[in-house]
Amino acid sequence: MADDPEDPPIFRTWKQFYLFVVMWLLVLIIVFYLFTQYFS
Repeated sequence: MADDPEDPPIFRTWKQFYLFVVMWLLVLIIVFYLFTQYFS
């Protein structure tokens, strides 16, 4: 299983990997929103 090229790079499953990506994008959106509100 560790040598399977279909495994995600870091996480055990692709579902965990995609959940991490979605959460990271939400964090970035919130950070940039607060940044623009602060400097507007």
